[in-house]
Amino acid sequence: MKGTIAADIDEYIAGFPKDKQRLLAEMRGAIHKAAPEAEEAIKYAMPTFTFNGSNLVHFAAFKNHIGFYPAPTGIEAFKKELSVYKGSKGAIQFPLDRPLPIALISRIVKFRVKNNREKAKAKAK
Repeated sequence: MKGTIAADIDEYIAGFPKDKQRLLAEMRGAIHKAAPEAEEAIKYAMPTFTFNGSNLVHFAAFKNHIGFYPAPTGIEAFKKELSVYKGSKGAIQFPLDRPLPIALISRIVKFRVKNNREKAKAKAK
């Protein structure tokens, strides 16, 4: 998938080897389940879920990990649980040789949906 930007998440996932496709599909499914109203997009050349017109989370495949980008608020709120993974202010790296922490990902996505709703309400006032 180097050099070109996928038109959609299906195309993005299809551009990777089977082992990464499985993890990316698993990540996508977990996000869908946690945020069924979210919409899919490609932003910053990554699969992205949006909600209420704002980015909810991004994810992407790399050589040795699946990157998950739930914004700094999503990382800060789950700092303790995420401390076992490499990461930064806005990103988490889930190693390819370990199962994705689907329950944790779901909780983070639900937290981001709640965040997003609160932001939209505040804007509307």
